[in-house]
Amino acid sequence: MSIGSLVLNVRKKYGHGLKVAHYRDVVRLRILDTRPIDNAVDTTCEIHVLTSSKDWLNLMWALKSFYWASEKCYALCIHDDGTLATEQKETLQQHFPKSRVIDRQAADAYVLESLTTYSNCLEFRKTNPLSPKVFDFSAYLRSDRMLLLDSDVLFFENPTALINRIEDPSYKLNTVNGDAASAFTVEPAIVKAQCGFDVLERFNSGLGLIHKASVDLSWIEDFLSLPGIIGHFWRIEQTLYALFSSKYGAELLPSIYDVHLEGDISGAPVRHYVGAIRHLMYGEGIQHLVKRGFLKDFA
Repeated sequence: MSIGSLVLNVRKKYGHGLKVAHYRDVVRLRILDTRPIDNAVDTTCEIHVLTSSKDWLNLMWALKSFYWASEKCYALCIHDDGTLATEQKETLQQHFPKSRVIDRQAADAYVLESLTTYSNCLEFRKTNPLSPKVFDFSAYLRSDRMLLLDSDVLFFENPTALINRIEDPSYKLNTVNGDAASAFTVEPAIVKAQCGFDVLERFNSGLGLIHKASVDLSWIEDFLSLPGIIGHFWRIEQTLYALFSSKYGAELLPSIYDVHLEGDISGAPVRHYVGAIRHLMYGEGIQHLVKRGFLKDFA
């Protein structure tokens, strides 16, 4: 290995300090020693997550912190993005024995067949790595309500506002955490002009309640023909969620659920550690959970 490569690796490993490296590389692995969630069978709402060989350990922290903080036992469906090793899938199944772990190859066959009459949707599902969040989640959903969850979200207290909206049968809107700023691949003015509705600003697809009825393939097929919508590979998935949710009816969760790039947890029940602050998931979020006794509670 060259000196340059060695320096680069050291910077990558320790660039955010020794504490971050310790919680990421040592403490994070202790989630593998925790007991399984063996009662996740409540279909009032079903949790759907997409994960990878890179993010599956973070996902375990996200899921177990949710079950720990909320004391709910919602059913769970884990979607492989195609990179999970057999051992990783088996470990996820062991820790969430009541869950469904969806193999990517099987999902491709099933979902692509379901999209044959929607050419735009079919092409998008074939080419975008995050498209399973749109199509596969809905295709495999066994509840009228879905908890949309990314692997970089940690829960510290009961997310009461979110749970109340999930549990209220009269609540008919989609509701998500607010982003730091709107991040879409199509201009809201174009949507208003061509589709006739306003897009909910700062819509973030990392955490929220999505009603199955809102994921309308005919709507998505039309949205995928909007000029310029095929843009940044992850923003388009979020854009589609924002579009069909806005047409269906949507609102943001209270501001304490917002994505924020500055500051700390500050008593919030949850924090979404998006890419720019991913290091804080380890040095702040996991550290906070450990100090709260999270790992001991799962011993």
